[in-house]
Amino acid sequence: MSPRTLTSNEVYILPLKDNGAPDVPGEYIYLAPRSNDPITIRFTIEGTSSICRQGSLWVNIPDQGAEFRRDHFREHKLNPDFNRTIEISIPVYEAGAFAFYTTYAELPELSSNLNTTTPAPVKSERTPLYYIDVAPRLSLEGRPLPLPALSIFSVISKFMGKYPTDWEKHLRGIGGRGYNMIHFTPLQIRGASNSPYSLYDQLGWDPECFPQGEKDVQQMVDSLEQNHSLLSLTDIVLNHTAHNSGWLLEHPEAGYTLTTAPWLESAYILDTQLLVFGSKLEELGYPKELHSTDDLIKVMDGIKKHVISEIRLWEYYALDVDRDVDAAIESWSAGKLSLPVESSDGDPEKLKGASVKDQSAYLIQKGLVGNDRLGERFRRRIDPEVSAGLISVLFGKYRGEADEATIRSKLVEILDVVNVPFYEDYDKEIGEILQQLFNRIKYVRLDDHGPKLGPIDQANPLIEPYFTRLDKSKAAEHLKPEDLVLVNNGWVWAGNALVDNAGPQSRVYLRREVIVWGDCVKLRYGSGPQDSPWLWEHMTNYARMLAKYFAGFRIDNCHSTPIHVAEHILDEARRVRPNLYVVAELFTGSEEMDYVFVKRLGLSSLIREAMQAWSTGELSRLVHRHGGRPIGSFEVDEISRGNLGSAPTSPGVNGESTREVIRRIKPAPVQALFMDCTHDNEVPAQKRDARDTLPNAALVCMCASATGSVMGYDEIYPKLVDLVNETRLYTSESSSAREVTIGGGKGGIGGVKKLLNHIHTIMGKDGYDETHIHHEDQYITVHRVHPESRKGYFLIAHTAYPGYGNGNGAFSAVHLGGTKARHLGSWMLEVDTSEEAKREVESDKKYLRGLSSHVVDVPGIRLEVKSDETVITVRDQFPPGSIALFETWIPAAEHSSGLDTYVTSGAKDAMAELDLVDLNFLLYCCEAEERDGSKSVSGTYDIPGYGKIVYAGLQGWWSLFKDIIKDNNLAHPLCQNLRDGQWALDYTVGRLERVSQNPDTAKPEFSGLAKPAAWLKERFDAIRSIPSFLLPRYFALVVRTAYKAAWERGLELMNDKVQAGQWFLQSLAMTSIQMTGFVVSASLWPKDNWVPSLAAGLPHFAVEWARCWGRDVFISLRGLYLGTGRFNEAAEHIFAFASVLKHGMIPNLLSSGRDPRYNSRDSVWFFLQCIQDYTRHAPDGLELLNRKVKRRFLPYDDTWFSFEDPRAYSTESLIQDVVQEAMQRHASGLKFREANAGPGIDMQMRDEGFNIEVNVDWSNGIIFGGNQFNCGTWMDKMGESEQAGSKGIPGTPRDGAAVEITGLLYSTLKWLAKLNAEGKYPYSGVTKADGSEITYSAWADLVKSNFEYCYYVPADKSEDGQHSVNSSIVNRRGIYKDLYRSGKEYEDYQLRPNFAIAMTVAPELFDPERAMGALVLADKALRGPAGMATLDPSDLNYRPYYRNSEDSTDFATSKGRNYHQGPEWLWPTGFFLRALLKFDLMRRDSQEGRVEAFQQVTRRLGSCKEMIKQSPWAGLTELTQKDGQYCDDSSPTQAWSGGCLIDLYMDAAEYGME
Repeated sequence: MSPRTLTSNEVYILPLKDNGAPDVPGEYIYLAPRSNDPITIRFTIEGTSSICRQGSLWVNIPDQGAEFRRDHFREHKLNPDFNRTIEISIPVYEAGAFAFYTTYAELPELSSNLNTTTPAPVKSERTPLYYIDVAPRLSLEGRPLPLPALSIFSVISKFMGKYPTDWEKHLRGIGGRGYNMIHFTPLQIRGASNSPYSLYDQLGWDPECFPQGEKDVQQMVDSLEQNHSLLSLTDIVLNHTAHNSGWLLEHPEAGYTLTTAPWLESAYILDTQLLVFGSKLEELGYPKELHSTDDLIKVMDGIKKHVISEIRLWEYYALDVDRDVDAAIESWSAGKLSLPVESSDGDPEKLKGASVKDQSAYLIQKGLVGNDRLGERFRRRIDPEVSAGLISVLFGKYRGEADEATIRSKLVEILDVVNVPFYEDYDKEIGEILQQLFNRIKYVRLDDHGPKLGPIDQANPLIEPYFTRLDKSKAAEHLKPEDLVLVNNGWVWAGNALVDNAGPQSRVYLRREVIVWGDCVKLRYGSGPQDSPWLWEHMTNYARMLAKYFAGFRIDNCHSTPIHVAEHILDEARRVRPNLYVVAELFTGSEEMDYVFVKRLGLSSLIREAMQAWSTGELSRLVHRHGGRPIGSFEVDEISRGNLGSAPTSPGVNGESTREVIRRIKPAPVQALFMDCTHDNEVPAQKRDARDTLPNAALVCMCASATGSVMGYDEIYPKLVDLVNETRLYTSESSSAREVTIGGGKGGIGGVKKLLNHIHTIMGKDGYDETHIHHEDQYITVHRVHPESRKGYFLIAHTAYPGYGNGNGAFSAVHLGGTKARHLGSWMLEVDTSEEAKREVESDKKYLRGLSSHVVDVPGIRLEVKSDETVITVRDQFPPGSIALFETWIPAAEHSSGLDTYVTSGAKDAMAELDLVDLNFLLYCCEAEERDGSKSVSGTYDIPGYGKIVYAGLQGWWSLFKDIIKDNNLAHPLCQNLRDGQWALDYTVGRLERVSQNPDTAKPEFSGLAKPAAWLKERFDAIRSIPSFLLPRYFALVVRTAYKAAWERGLELMNDKVQAGQWFLQSLAMTSIQMTGFVVSASLWPKDNWVPSLAAGLPHFAVEWARCWGRDVFISLRGLYLGTGRFNEAAEHIFAFASVLKHGMIPNLLSSGRDPRYNSRDSVWFFLQCIQDYTRHAPDGLELLNRKVKRRFLPYDDTWFSFEDPRAYSTESLIQDVVQEAMQRHASGLKFREANAGPGIDMQMRDEGFNIEVNVDWSNGIIFGGNQFNCGTWMDKMGESEQAGSKGIPGTPRDGAAVEITGLLYSTLKWLAKLNAEGKYPYSGVTKADGSEITYSAWADLVKSNFEYCYYVPADKSEDGQHSVNSSIVNRRGIYKDLYRSGKEYEDYQLRPNFAIAMTVAPELFDPERAMGALVLADKALRGPAGMATLDPSDLNYRPYYRNSEDSTDFATSKGRNYHQGPEWLWPTGFFLRALLKFDLMRRDSQEGRVEAFQQVTRRLGSCKEMIKQSPWAGLTELTQKDGQYCDDSSPTQAWSGGCLIDLYMDAAEYGME
């Protein structure tokens, strides 16, 4: 059997945000496929994103072989799934501008009232269109030609001479110079002006060039590619036609006539009168030739008198008062009235007594007609029935007789006021018209930088005509005079590119703001083919004809072309030629508007020009913009290689297997076609110094974009060729020679240009996309290299701007570190720019010729190759206009398999045997953990100018690199540190070798890290010899490879739900690795059993006594361990805390069992809940109850002794016996004083606080405990400030019965009762303090029967009597109390998030309707962006800003006493959302309803997702300030913050969405 062929499928990941927008910076999606194979776009959407509610993704990317239709979208249903990311993969077979959008049902606001009988109508939403531009895949001579490899040459076809003889000569010279695409200005029949862009017939080929029409065109295109290796590109002109186009006489409706655009009538009248006035200047006594501004002012006075006054333009603004008064009285007399209704703005009585101004405002508001646009004279009018209604209000109804004179007088008075704003509008626009006329006439007649047209005559009239007037005698008979007046095309300075300047809402033609082209009529497309069917068909045929022959289009005046027209035209052209290259000149004045055109049209490139630079510095900026990425840029593609392990493969056809190459869609600038000079801008001999022709061209050729030039530039024509009036033909030294020879020579820069184009094409084809540009005085250097092979080309360009003289200028030696170089050549351009030389070439009446010039070799370059660098020095003669070119390479990068390939290979194998604790060391370890493990020898890495990284492991590096890579931030202090030395490499390998290989420091637990250490060492050794400027890139590449492989190994060791889950769940799951590791000072056991332990948070709770907190461990354990499949770690922590049970409690502070402290009343209940959860989730979980554990203290004995006492660990108990002991001790009542009470264990607590008492009130079964001087629940902040007088006074004592303890108690009781009934737990109940017994079932029933009575605060005060409520101190209603019978009664009624814990573990205690109401209320009052406010903002004690360092006199906040009095904690969010999901699902009875419940939860996770994505700690913080604001004193990653959200995903998986 023959081996399979492995092929790669490029997959571009396109994540969508919750609102359906692409999660790509700038929302510009540009894809340039690397081969001719199809690519895949993989949309990824979080499974319960808002857009998944009855959602669909609509994409207009066609199937293979299907025709693209912009309006044909295929639907892809978004089936919600809380635990998965939805992936929709769509193959793309062709280039083009594709689009997508989503539709979905808007998620309603969360409400406690769910109307299931008559549900509210679903509001359907549709997102905007988002675009995906796929670049065309060009090929030349059968090989791919990427867009950055294009070298384009522009010619004006009418100057090419006879076809085919002259043309072939020029084409040979163009191809011979290394250009690979030729740009032709329009090749169609030209109009009367002879401008290439004023087309007489779009479907007719220029007969002078192509006498046989399409046959000649086909022959030429074939010859271009076959004989000259040239692709072809031509202009397409869409927004105008020649003013003498024959077809206008048949189809004037294709333009803006006075019939199709009646709003232009006033502009036409003004234009006509201006022309008449201009023709009568002498007759009327005005100067015919302007010599000064005074002459112009005289003419302007004449315009006011003979134009403005005579045409009565005001009639186009105002209403005809007499006409409208007559119509009103006639309507009133006939009883045709529109009476005002009785309302605030139209009460008849108020109107009767109103002022004339208010009465006129009424008529404008209710009766003004014809105000939508300009049109005929007196288009504006008042509806006579509305005016008649006003008359009836003022004078009563018509009864046969009336004082018509009085009525008329009154109405005239009112309508005169109506006209006031219209006359003001007129006055303003007349001022604008006169100013525009003054400026334009001054420019064309007087200004030094203007054309100075001379006398005003028929050839050069006073103003450029804005309208073309067709000859009636030649036009079709059915046409009216209004049909034969067409507006000319032009442009408006700083105009909005999306506004139709000749449309009804624009007045630029009237205001004379258009810079008009008198030889071109503007085409009127309307909103679609129905508005101008002949024109749409004609121009579509034109586009398809061009696409048949040419590989690319240049859209002339793209910014003036209606964008919907351009979309249609390009769609039609791409049907003919799918891989159509489309460039455009786009002068929108706004980068944002540029993006609109680029995205919608799928523009391949925008034309940019080096000759726009006014200085060397500005030219350097342009080269930098188009040069490519900086050298040493970071690799950003997630390329899945076979040995990295993340590339799924699938069987293909014909023995092929397909491997996916995953690529991230990067932010992309608009691609450029960077021209050294264009055909409509001045050349260096005019604008700079003719010698700059060479360095300017060389700098452009070094850029990582398509580049171009124009005929006459290489030849050094003395000035811009006038494409309208010029009649001479091209000449070129390159066209004369049989072959263009690389190097110097006469007649321009063709020989050097050949080499430059050759290098540009090589670099573009092979992907040389990294560039370093340096500007120094008159010099610019460019070094462009390949990102992997590190081969490159280096250019020194001495620019030539006026005043630079002939000296070398100031230029420092160039040091190319670690780089070898070969000198390809140095040249300078010499040009004769004397007036005599210019006159000689310009006197040639037949041919366009360049200035006399020579490119000569320059010997003034010194190349000194040293062991570790190459030094290039400019010496002797290197004047402006000189360039030096070098080939470069880096020996250290010449690895046998390719350095990039080597450093990114083998990582998966190196990580294959690691366990989760190995991964904790490899990936994480904060400063304190690292010092603890190394005996303070080593901490985290310290970056000069930045500070310490947060982890010693790979996550510490990656947290920085993920943003450095995304932003390509080579200036980051980490990059500088890597350039300065290899300390980071040594550190990264050294810490792994220390624990796995060094005989003096190695630990057997970390022996598995030897392989990753060896892998890193080998990769780092391979990059140590590369130049230091590349070290950031390669170090990042190695770190990323190792990090990703370690991350994947971590997920492999977790359960299926995590492995298949969303990224957020996986990120949460990784915090279980982050928090669990070997810490010498904080094992779970005091001696002889060094095991990993769970940190409460990092870095605050990392080592020693501060690491393991009973409460934190068991709030976190369900998610971090059971939710990830880490059952052994879960059991180990249960055993460790079970071993230290004392007083019926587990310690809050474990201290490895040495000095446990028993001061938390809630910890044991979270502990028991975790045992319950373990028995349910772990395989054979119930067996845990029969496992033995050695006891640190004696069972049922409160005696304290040291861990070294013989009694310690001398007895054993089954876990079920430990459970029973905890239950029994609470049932009997607890009363003890903490061991070693006093400042030795707590410097802040008062003496009373060390006294612990817990009892059951058997009237309701609820457990009570604590006092006002201790804080035995998770809200455990003790006052510490002597200055504020708060020392020893808890911020939140929460004595009495905390609601979460009651819920956890009930959960445990129900569980034990059930187990006992099933014979799986030997104890049926407990003995009370009075000796009587009670079963767990009975105890549970007792709690349940009293819970609502004790804890609920009714929404309706009238129900207070049915509950234990003191109405006088209720602050909020419809809530569940936080406490019951606390030491300060008002604290019972404080709204806090703890009730949700009880709801989650004991939902049976709650009335579902009341529970939902309380959750909705808390959602509004307590929920912040990420955390839950720990106190109701309406509470007088609310203090939402926690600052532990504050030492003020403020009793409430000093020393952070308000820790739990308002700051927003994250772990309660998990319980709140679990409760919300649980109770919301209870009331849902449909699939749609269940989906909505999940989406309500998803919507509330957004900030947590963003936080874990952005946090350098790769975790969720402990708390935030108000509204999610950052808190300096918060532990930045906290175990329970992540664990409680994994709990949510566990619940979601259990409930399901169906």
